[in-house]
Amino acid sequence: MTAIVAALNVFPIKSAGGVALAEAELTPDGLRHDREFMLVRPDGRHLSQRELPGLALLRPGFDGVKLTVSGPMADAPLVFEVMDGPALDVTVHRRPCQGVDQGDDAARWFSAALGAPCRLVRFTGTRPTQLGGGTLTYADGYPVSVLSEESLDDLNRRAGDALPMSRFRPNIVLRGLGPYGEDAATRLRCGAAEIELVRPTGRCAIVNIDQETAERAPGPLRALGRYRTARFGGVREIMFGRLGVPRAMGVLQVGDELAVS
Repeated sequence: MTAIVAALNVFPIKSAGGVALAEAELTPDGLRHDREFMLVRPDGRHLSQRELPGLALLRPGFDGVKLTVSGPMADAPLVFEVMDGPALDVTVHRRPCQGVDQGDDAARWFSAALGAPCRLVRFTGTRPTQLGGGTLTYADGYPVSVLSEESLDDLNRRAGDALPMSRFRPNIVLRGLGPYGEDAATRLRCGAAEIELVRPTGRCAIVNIDQETAERAPGPLRALGRYRTARFGGVREIMFGRLGVPRAMGVLQVGDELAVS
């Protein structure tokens, strides 16, 4: 079976807006620069759109040296070269990890833009996946998320809606598997790159946040809950898409053909 890479996305700042790419490097931690930064409360706990939906309106760009962030709530973009420094203890969903604080200027910019005290940290150290023996940066539990265009088309047909793919924030968008064809897939291969798909993606209330306006509405998660609820590991979740762990590194491009097994 084969599928086409329809889109590639990275999210340099966890829970902020995404960056669409024509080409992405697959690393052990996922697509390069994905979830490399994170905003934290003063006590080190991560912040997300659950508490601050305005994060969806931030538009970051990162070239490995310089971070640029803009947003409608800020008078001017934030532009700075990333900093090195001591590792600080932070958490993602109560799981410990580490980050390097990116300074007072960045903290002031984000705190003013979001209306809440926060600081920006850059990932450092190592962090294991929940299952599958991989590593990741600040993603919730797995380094790669995958969703097919046909699955979204089917959701929109059932819900009578026109939700964009951005609601679901996938790293890799597939075309050609048919609705929910990714559910049965276990491996994606393209050239040297290989990803093992290890579990379904459990969905949370973030899918109810419009990524262009930051407005909330309960329809998307409610629509999924009517027909995509299942148990995984003894926990009942709303499943939509798949999560994966890189097994071999390489480069992916939009338009690439993937071998799917």
